[in-house]
Amino acid sequence: MSEVTAVERPPEPDWPAMTAEELVAYRDAENRFRASSAARPFTGDPDPGATMEWQTVALPGRALPVRVYRPVAGPYGEGSEGNRDGVGRPGLPLVLHIHGGAFVGTAVQSDWVNSHLAAQLPAVVVSVEHRLLDQDTPLSAAVEDGWDVLQHVVRHAPQWGVDPARTAVFGESCGGLISALAAIRARETDLHLTAQVLVNPAVDVTEAMLDHDSVTEHPRTPTLGLPQLRLFQRLAVPPGTDPRALSPLYADDLDGLAPALVVVPTHDPVADHGRRYAERLRAGGTPTRLTEYPGAGHAFLSVPGLAPQAAAARAEILDFLRAAL
Repeated sequence: MSEVTAVERPPEPDWPAMTAEELVAYRDAENRFRASSAARPFTGDPDPGATMEWQTVALPGRALPVRVYRPVAGPYGEGSEGNRDGVGRPGLPLVLHIHGGAFVGTAVQSDWVNSHLAAQLPAVVVSVEHRLLDQDTPLSAAVEDGWDVLQHVVRHAPQWGVDPARTAVFGESCGGLISALAAIRARETDLHLTAQVLVNPAVDVTEAMLDHDSVTEHPRTPTLGLPQLRLFQRLAVPPGTDPRALSPLYADDLDGLAPALVVVPTHDPVADHGRRYAERLRAGGTPTRLTEYPGAGHAFLSVPGLAPQAAAARAEILDFLRAAL
């Protein structure tokens, strides 16, 4: 999965009329653009203090790409073999990242924030190139990808050079939903999480998903609108799927989860998803910080070249994770 250059961004599609074939063609073209040098003015330049490389994780029944970020300096920087040297050194903290997009998106679009976290925490950041939603791939597949990679890296911590006792999940948009579900599942399976960071999370895929006030207030924004949300909802929960099981907002028990930072841009159709989920986390007994960024739109953390609020949000995430990890 190499990066490409000199790639033009595809035109905005007719979302309601899009066929399954057109969706695949659009997302392939869009992801080529997001992974190209042409997108860097929007997605930001990586931190030179971190290395970035693609690796493959062997999971039951499939192999999944992940993008791995490591600090250049220090015992677990470039050329290091983690704690495979047998001297018993603890590994670096692990941040498991899930990019946004749902039916489109790639880990490369988050190089700016993830490389900075790797270099400055320092930490090993593993960003999951999960299966994207389409007619044959529901949200549950992406949820399983995130969870399975988290379990794999924690179980093989020495090979990854990470300390499983210092593990956080970090997700954006649909990736925030996947990360929130992973945090709930971690508690149920005794996988220790130290922190969770949820940025503009979409945490409701039930029939009420579009009934939140923020959807009415911001039905069409440059980065997200009702047509994309309706497509996301349709692909996420095909007939016969229980949408509540995939909606962290309606989880029965939110007590005892890893402390959470919920980042909400105010000019976002799903802003109320994050606000309501932060309320539920607090009511359930989970330490939660909710921060709103006035004037910022959905996915603002992925486009620092366009959103001046992204730098402050990145700094807050860094401080939160540094204190937790």
